[in-house]
Amino acid sequence: PKPQAIYDTLAAALGGILLNAEQKKIAVTVDCPETVTAAHDRKWTTEALFNILDNAVKYTSAGGSIQVRVRDWEMYLRIDVTDTGRGIPEHSQGTIFKRFYRDEAVHDIDGVGIGLYLAREIITMQGGYITVESKVGEGSTFSVFLPIK
Repeated sequence: PKPQAIYDTLAAALGGILLNAEQKKIAVTVDCPETVTAAHDRKWTTEALFNILDNAVKYTSAGGSIQVRVRDWEMYLRIDVTDTGRGIPEHSQGTIFKRFYRDEAVHDIDGVGIGLYLAREIITMQGGYITVESKVGEGSTFSVFLPIK
């Protein structure tokens, strides 16, 4: 990891999901100042952010929305990915980051349960962390915290 702008990293991750979002008529909005930096490995952080964004598209119904918001905190850069998807039951929120975990309710949707596991591993190895807040039927917010230095 090295200090660099998050803007290009986020743009690369978003590039991987925009076509699918467009096909589902999901509105994607981004609020990210171009000058904000964090210590990160661009390739791997792009992968982690893509996994979170890809899930947001998968689990958000057609016509929904995804909002990405980047904020500069004192010691961390915070990236929130908020969707209007199905939401995650509280009892599952602690297990969704386990390798190959898939909730019973989502077995009809493509995936093998490795994306969030990898995202958390990648962010943790860079000195950051990921949190989730979610309500069933209302959507989820995944927050990625990356060290500024």
